[in-house]
Amino acid sequence: MTNFGMIPVADGLHEAPREITRRTGTILIIDETHTISSGAAGYTSLHGLEPDILVAGKAIAGGIPAFGVSQAIAERLWAIVPMVNPRVRQSAHLGIGGTLAGNALTVATMPAVLEEVLTPANFEVMIARASRLAEAARGIIATNELPWHVTQIGARAEIMFMPQPPKNGADVIAGRRGDLETLLHAFYMNEGILVTPFHTMFLMCPATTETDVDRHAEVFTRFVDLVRGAGVV
Repeated sequence: MTNFGMIPVADGLHEAPREITRRTGTILIIDETHTISSGAAGYTSLHGLEPDILVAGKAIAGGIPAFGVSQAIAERLWAIVPMVNPRVRQSAHLGIGGTLAGNALTVATMPAVLEEVLTPANFEVMIARASRLAEAARGIIATNELPWHVTQIGARAEIMFMPQPPKNGADVIAGRRGDLETLLHAFYMNEGILVTPFHTMFLMCPATTETDVDRHAEVFTRFVDLVRGAGVV
């Protein structure tokens, strides 16, 4: 969804795997690393999905994954945890080790981010800012009759230089306008705006203001004037 730009979910994409995994006894894991932008409980809660395991990474604690499991999976895991003695289980076997596992700063960051940053109140503001940015960009594109579109998922929004949202990575490769992306990034940098370096995605944060969003609309308008005047589109 991110490295190729934002690719909207196709109809049935989540329902089919859930039906198949339940029928075959396979565990379904949903990764919310990027879709956590959908809200405090992620895309899973927003759309009523029912994974067996849910994981979320970078946005919470600098690389330490956070994960949750269903009651059934929790009971299965607990049943295989080694016993230290007849009354105590070795719960460390359920942890995830790695380079960052002993980093006190990132461990302390996790509850701080969950309690103070990724809150329903903050998401309400972030999603409103993303909607404001997306609506303004769509209006500018429509006014100038450009073959571009804007996709929004929660607090994320992206301008893509192709007429229709892509269905997969191959669509992105076939339709991507690398020249326009490069030009836009250079134009934005000269105006004091930095965006994702390999496409044009914006992720709101609690500190993003309406003034920031309106500033983007003004700069995007001037970018459109530039490319239309140069005959690039």
